[in-house]
Amino acid sequence: MFALRSLSSYLFGHTSKDNIVELPSGQLYLVRPDSIKGYSELLFKDAAAYVRRTGQDFQYQLVIQRVYEEGEAELLEEEGGEDGAASGVGDRDEKVFLLDEELHFRVQAEQREDSVLAWRDLSGDEGDLFEFVCDPSTRAAAARNFGRVAAQCQYERKYRRSNLQATDQDLSEFAFDHEPAIPEASPVSSPVGRSPAISPSPPITRSLNDLREPSDYDMARESKSTATPPKAAAPTPTKAPASRKAPKSSEILVSEEAELHMFDFNSGTFVLQERDVQAIVMEVGSWKYWLQISGDDKQWLGQEVVSDINPVFNFEYLSFIFNHYTEDGSAYSWLLKFKDRETEERFQEALMQALWEHSNEAKWHKAVKDKDRDYVLDAFNDLVLQDRDDEREAQAAAEDEESEDEFEDAHGGQREEEYDEDEEEDEVDLGRDQDGNVNSQLAVGAKGDRSFVVRGDKIGVFKHTADNQLQFNTSINKISTPGGKLFAPKKIMLRAGDRDMVLQREGDPNNLYRMDLEYGKVVDEWKIHDNVPVNIFAPENKFAQTTDEQTFLGLSSNALFRIDPRLAGNKLVDSEMKQYTGKNDFSAAATTKQGYIAVASNKGDIRMFDRLGINAKTALPTLGDPIIGIDTSADGRWVLATTRTYLLLIDALQHDGKNEGKLGFEKSFGKDAKPLPRRLGLTPSHVAQFQHETKQPLSFTSARFNTGEGKEETTIISATGPFVVTWSMKKVLEGRRDPYSIKRYSEDVKADNFKFGSDKNIVVALPNEVDMVARRALQRPTRESIMAPPATPKRSGARGSYLSRNEVVNSPY
Repeated sequence: MFALRSLSSYLFGHTSKDNIVELPSGQLYLVRPDSIKGYSELLFKDAAAYVRRTGQDFQYQLVIQRVYEEGEAELLEEEGGEDGAASGVGDRDEKVFLLDEELHFRVQAEQREDSVLAWRDLSGDEGDLFEFVCDPSTRAAAARNFGRVAAQCQYERKYRRSNLQATDQDLSEFAFDHEPAIPEASPVSSPVGRSPAISPSPPITRSLNDLREPSDYDMARESKSTATPPKAAAPTPTKAPASRKAPKSSEILVSEEAELHMFDFNSGTFVLQERDVQAIVMEVGSWKYWLQISGDDKQWLGQEVVSDINPVFNFEYLSFIFNHYTEDGSAYSWLLKFKDRETEERFQEALMQALWEHSNEAKWHKAVKDKDRDYVLDAFNDLVLQDRDDEREAQAAAEDEESEDEFEDAHGGQREEEYDEDEEEDEVDLGRDQDGNVNSQLAVGAKGDRSFVVRGDKIGVFKHTADNQLQFNTSINKISTPGGKLFAPKKIMLRAGDRDMVLQREGDPNNLYRMDLEYGKVVDEWKIHDNVPVNIFAPENKFAQTTDEQTFLGLSSNALFRIDPRLAGNKLVDSEMKQYTGKNDFSAAATTKQGYIAVASNKGDIRMFDRLGINAKTALPTLGDPIIGIDTSADGRWVLATTRTYLLLIDALQHDGKNEGKLGFEKSFGKDAKPLPRRLGLTPSHVAQFQHETKQPLSFTSARFNTGEGKEETTIISATGPFVVTWSMKKVLEGRRDPYSIKRYSEDVKADNFKFGSDKNIVVALPNEVDMVARRALQRPTRESIMAPPATPKRSGARGSYLSRNEVVNSPY
C-alpha cells in the first residue's frame, strides 16, 4: 500500500502553510451500498484532497475542498446553496474529517485504474463510505504516498509521538486491508437542489495553476457549454531505461540490500520500483568503478561512478539519491532506501572510496588519513539532519520574502533600491558577430557603475542606471598589444578605482597588459618573469579594486607571488614568492578585506594563508573534484569553492579549542577539528529534470558572494547552462531544503555577478545579450520554472535597450 516512508515534505513540497500533502484533482462521492437513499451521490464533481495540520500536537485532518468551475459558485448562490449531506465538518466548499483510525481510511491505487481514497461516514448507516476518486492523470504512487502520510498522522494521534521511528509494521495497523473491497462509486443521483445546468459530468483534469485562473481549455469549454469535454490523457509515467551490462569486476567494494525508487518527471515524486534490490559498487580496473543495481529478475541500472552522479546521503531518511546517465546522455534520478543506518554507512564509505580513487588515482586507505576520510564522507551527506519540523518549515517558506528583507536590512542590504519590474527590457542585444564571437567574460565595476563584457577582441561597456537597468555605453574595439597585435583577452581584472583593467593574452603566460579604460586602449605590457608563468591573478585584498592599490597577487601552478607593476624589468617581487616542490596544480585564488589568501587547486584541496611567503595556516583535504573558482567573505569567515557539479561553503571560524575565535587564515585548526564543508548544489531530482530539459550536464560558473564595503554577504550566485542560480545564506545556514532560486534563459549563461554593493540585482552575460535582472525575479525550482521559457519577441524602441550589431561593435569610444 505504501511508498517511501517519512519523505512527504521532501517528495511533495508544501502546498500551503498547513497542508502537508495533496491530490489536486478528483471527485468526492458518498456511497451507500445498502441504503434506500440511493447507491451513490456525487458531492463535489471537481475537488482536491489534503492532509492538513491542526493547532494541536499529533492532530491532523483529512480535507476535501471543492473547486468551482466558471460561474458555478454564482449559480449556487442564486439557488440558495446545496445540502451538505455528509458528516464532515465544514460548509458547502470544504469537508473536514479528523484523521483517526475510526475512519478506517483506505487507498486503492492500481496502475491501470483510477485511484480511490475511501473512509467511513461515521454519521451514516453501516457500510456508508466517502470516496475520493482521483482524476485519471493522478499517478498511483502519488495516491499511495497520500495514504502513507495519512497512516503516519493516525499513528501520531493514537500513540502521541512522532512517526519518524515508526516501522512499516507499525503503520500497517492503519492499512485496514481486512475491510471489504471498496465499492465502485457512480453518480446515479445528483445532489439535492443541483440545477441540471451543472449536473455531474466526467472528471476534468486540472493542475494547481489552472485553479488560479481559467485555462484556455476552460474558456473553450465555456463557449461550447453543450459539448462534453474530453478526458485528458493521463501523463505517461517516466519509464526506467534499459540497464547497461556491468563490466568484469576485479573487486567488490560493497553489496547491500535496499529499496529502489525512481524520480517520475510528471508527478514530481520518487516512485517505488522494487522493494528488494542489491546495490553493488565494484572496481573494474584502471581507476574505474561501477555501480550496479539488480532485482530478483531484472537488472535495473549500471552506472560508472563519476562526479556527475551527484551523490547525496541522508541518514535521517536512510536514503541515497543519485543521478544515472544513459549512453545517449539522458539523466534519471534514483533513490535507494536502506534498512538501517549501519547498512547505509557501509554503502556510503564504499561509494565515496570509489569516487575519490577515480578522481585522484590513488588508494583511499593509503592516501587519506582517517580524520580526512570523515571530512570527505560528511561533505556528501545531506546536511538537513536537524531540519525544522514541517509546520515551521512551511511557515518559513510562506514568510521568505519578508524575513529575507529583514535579514538583509540588519546586515547592510539596500532596501531603498528600486527593483526593475520588467527585466526583459533590460537585455541589451549585441547581435551576432560574423566571426562567431560571443560574450565570454564579465567584470562588474565598484566605483563607476559600469560593467565590462569581453567579446572576442572587443569589450562592451554598460552603464548601471539609477533604476537598476543596463544601458549600453560604448565598446572598445580591436584590443591589441602596445606592439599592435590584436588579441581576445583570456582573463580580466579591474583595478585602480576601475580606471584600469589587467588583461591576459592566450598563449602568453609570462606577460600581462594594462588597459587604460579612460582612453580605451592597452598602454602597458608587463613582463612578470622569464620562467614563472601567471596562471591566475587576484586583487591584493577584497576591495583593492576601489582604491589606488598598485600590487596584486599572481599564481603559477606551483607558486604564489606578488606582482608590482612599478618595478623596473620583471614585475614579480622575488622576496614575496613561495615556490612549492610538490605538484600542487593551483587553479583559483581569492582574498579577504584584510588581505588573507585562499588558494584552491585542480586536485580539490584548499589552503588558507595570512600572508605571502609562508606555508598555509590551514590545508583542507580534497573531495576529489577539481576546484574551478574560489571566493571569500570580506571578513574571512566564509570560503566558497566551486567545482563543476557543486559548491562548497566552509566556515573558517574556529568555534572551540585553544584558537577559538580565530580564523583558519590566522591559526591552524586542531588535528580533529577541520570545518565541515556545506556542499551546495541542485538536488538530484532537479538535476535530472534540468538535464531532461536541456540535454547537457551540470557545469557551474565560478560562484561568488554578493559584496560591497560595509555589506555582509547574504547571497551566493552561480550559473549552469541556461540557469542563473542563487543560494540564500540565511536558508543555507538554517539547514533549509532547496535553499536556492533559479531563472532560466533561452541561451547558456556565460558569466554572472552581483551589482557591487547589493545582492538585489544581478548582471548576466548571455552569448549575445547582457541583462540586469532583479534577484526577486528568480523562482523556486519547479518543473515549470526548469522548463524552457517561451520565446519572447524583442520589442523595438524599448528604452533603446536592443541595439543592432553595428551600433555595438562599431560605436566610437
